[in-house]
Amino acid sequence: MDSDDFFELLSTARSVRRYSPEPIPDEDLAKILYAASRAPSGTNRQPFRFVVLRDGPRAQRARRLLGESFRRGWARKTAEEGWNTGSAADPNSPKSRVNRAIQHYVDHFERIPAVIIACYVRYRPLTHSEGASVFPACQNLFLMARALGYGACYSGWHHAVANELREILGIPDGVELSLTITIGKPLGRHGPLRRLPIRGTVFDDGWEQGAEWISDPPDARLSRAR
Repeated sequence: MDSDDFFELLSTARSVRRYSPEPIPDEDLAKILYAASRAPSGTNRQPFRFVVLRDGPRAQRARRLLGESFRRGWARKTAEEGWNTGSAADPNSPKSRVNRAIQHYVDHFERIPAVIIACYVRYRPLTHSEGASVFPACQNLFLMARALGYGACYSGWHHAVANELREILGIPDGVELSLTITIGKPLGRHGPLRRLPIRGTVFDDGWEQGAEWISDPPDARLSRAR
């Protein structure tokens, strides 16, 4: 893969929330998780661990619990942030598309082929950089899934049921449940991302000093700040 191919992969690795029920072969899941394990971490301590939930008895209990938590989390977020009001009335608006995608995601959570709990083995007191040694591994996982034709999505709605998940899955108290990652074959296609104009996010020599040496490619799809 050359740099152009890699950039194309990065530019089409969107959050995927609609999945085919097709199971993920063990060999593909192994490649995805091996890629995750290649990520950098502070002093190479590698404190990341991954609990894979597919069809085992404990996994099924955990997935049901997560599905309930995700549906409550989305209902609360919808009410608090008005995801079903305003421009959501227009079925073609970005807000409406996101609303439908997330509603489908939570309604069909238990059918997602693979759910992965990314964990952090605590080895020091709580710090502001807590995720720096686990989230790079999650991004490796995300990109390898995309490279193999799968889609993935991150979420934190497991936090509301973290204690119950610990009990079901036997996760020790000293291990943080950092992120839920879902993976499966997309229902649809991978497509280009929409992102904020790059000059509004990259500063040179100080905050809000727009970098003149960077610009979006002519075919970039842009979004607006919320």
